[in-house]
Amino acid sequence: MQQWADQVMSSPVRKAIPILTHPGIQLIGRKVSEAVTDGYIHYCAIKRLQEEFPSAAATTIMDLTVEAEAFGCQVRMEENEIPSVALPVISKEEDIQALKIPSLLNGRIPEYLKAMQLAAEHIIDRPVLGGCIGPFSLAGRLMGMTEIMTEMFLNPDMVFLLLEKCTFFLIRYAEAVKETGVHGIIMAEPAAGLLSADQCDAFSSSFIRRIVRSVQDENFLFILHNCGNAGHCTASMVETGAGALHFGNAIDLQKAISEVPDHILVLGNLDPVTDFCMATPEEMLERTLKLLEKVGKNKNFILSSGCDVPPQAPLANIRAFYQALLQSQS
Repeated sequence: MQQWADQVMSSPVRKAIPILTHPGIQLIGRKVSEAVTDGYIHYCAIKRLQEEFPSAAATTIMDLTVEAEAFGCQVRMEENEIPSVALPVISKEEDIQALKIPSLLNGRIPEYLKAMQLAAEHIIDRPVLGGCIGPFSLAGRLMGMTEIMTEMFLNPDMVFLLLEKCTFFLIRYAEAVKETGVHGIIMAEPAAGLLSADQCDAFSSSFIRRIVRSVQDENFLFILHNCGNAGHCTASMVETGAGALHFGNAIDLQKAISEVPDHILVLGNLDPVTDFCMATPEEMLERTLKLLEKVGKNKNFILSSGCDVPPQAPLANIRAFYQALLQSQS
């Protein structure tokens, strides 16, 4: 993966890695609820996307409920909607003390690992990137976001204990992801965007740094995604040591990329809803070209969506996205 990253940076043409597994579910005629519960269907959606579009890497579904469910959270599932956590499992400090680190056999974890293993075995012409949630975002789902933001001020030691447990689990999960044979992992930590720069370092990046150290090497790339970062968390994201940073549409990407060392890959940041879902194909083409004009000259830039593209995104817009990339190179 270090060689792959070097090739991306030395290439005169830019690459694209949009996070859009959900449209792959549409392409194979299955429901979201099927893909997020069955590793084989999940894999088939990934494989079909790679046959349809020239992404520089394959990605798995960005599902921010899998790890919370393993800890005991109830998950709300609709046929064609992204799953969501129905209820937190922590309401008081004693709940954190009693919280057990879950097995990697809990919930849907085995199905997600199956999807990653199948993708790594059968997609051999490009890297495959697995996924997981970040520690602060996981803690927020276990406790509730309002509650964790309050307790950070009233009882920070309680929050730190929860983050320790989340991080211990995520290190084990990230190691299991690596063992599937995939070539990297995208960690989604959107809730960290709610924090100040100092809070982001203390309650998120310091824990992510430990996960990065446990799995990232020359053969395995760690990509940190924070779509909540409006610019205030960029330095903290850099300090995690992640080899690549993925930014959401809330940030000025031109400014962000100027603050990232040029040996770190930068991915982003077209709006997954306004651009991929609501725009016309002509508007999608224009907006993608505009982003490429702004940051496409940066050798460490990879064109991407700002977050996971929703299930209802028109395929015509995805084709316009790739058409813009091709057009920018002519």
